[in-house]
Amino acid sequence: MGDWAVRQASAADVEAVAELRAVVLRADLERLGRYDEQRVRQRLRDGFAPAHTWVIEVGGAFAGCVSLRPADDAHWLEHFYLAPHLQGGGIGAAVLRGLLERCDRDGARVRLNVLRGSAARRFYERHGFTVETEDPIDVFMVREPTRPGATSDQPPRPVVSRYAAAIPPRPRTSSGPRTPE
Repeated sequence: MGDWAVRQASAADVEAVAELRAVVLRADLERLGRYDEQRVRQRLRDGFAPAHTWVIEVGGAFAGCVSLRPADDAHWLEHFYLAPHLQGGGIGAAVLRGLLERCDRDGARVRLNVLRGSAARRFYERHGFTVETEDPIDVFMVREPTRPGATSDQPPRPVVSRYAAAIPPRPRTSSGPRTPE
């Protein structure tokens, strides 16, 4: 996994995140006939919210990001991108586990969407997400809190920077095989 950490995003991170988004989503968007070089970046810029976004750094360099945005009945997991050469090494799984553990403690439902046919769907299914609805482009998924006594009727608590503290700052080292993400 290497040496990695998570920090709160700032407005200065928007271009790095927009570029990574374009790289990570390109194959799926092209397969769906939806790739537009400018639009893929601009959509990120238009909705970038540093207050709800964390940057993943590996060896002190930008490597990815994740956003957890509050909504009426859930938190939306958005913009979860990791540089392709780092995918499959356990960093993404560790980051997601940390966020989901905190959401579970708070009794918060988590929603997200992935592009149809994306390998990300299997990654999220391994972490307890199930398909809620689908359309020709997107698959909308949900994960109910797993905390004992939590119900889906509980309103989510506000998302603040405390979620960053829930993400493990350093990975556990392992001499075993790499786990796929």
